[in-house]
Amino acid sequence: MDVKLAERVKSSAAYRELVRKRSRLGWTLTALVLFVYYGFVLLIAFNKQFLAAKMGAGVMTWGMPLGLFVIVFTVVITGFYVRRANSTYDELTEQIKREAA
Repeated sequence: MDVKLAERVKSSAAYRELVRKRSRLGWTLTALVLFVYYGFVLLIAFNKQFLAAKMGAGVMTWGMPLGLFVIVFTVVITGFYVRRANSTYDELTEQIKREAA
C-alpha cells in the first residue's frame, strides 16, 4: 500500500469512526463471552450440586440446558457480529475506499 494512501485513510473521519465502533463492539462482545464461558466453568468448579440437580421428575439436570445455552449464546453472538459487520462496517469501509481513491 502506498504510504500517502495509508495516511489519507488514517486521517479519514470515517476510518476513525469505523475503528471506534468496531473496537467498542468487539470489547463488549468479548466481555460477554468471557462472562458466560467463565461463569459456566466457575459453576462447574464451585457449584456442582446445582448443575447436578434434576429439573422436575425426569433425568434432565440444570447442567444440560446451561451447557446448551453456552453453545447457543456463542452462535447468536457470532450472528449478531456478522450482521453488524455486513451492514454498518461494510458501509463505512466502502465510504473510506471512495474517499481515499
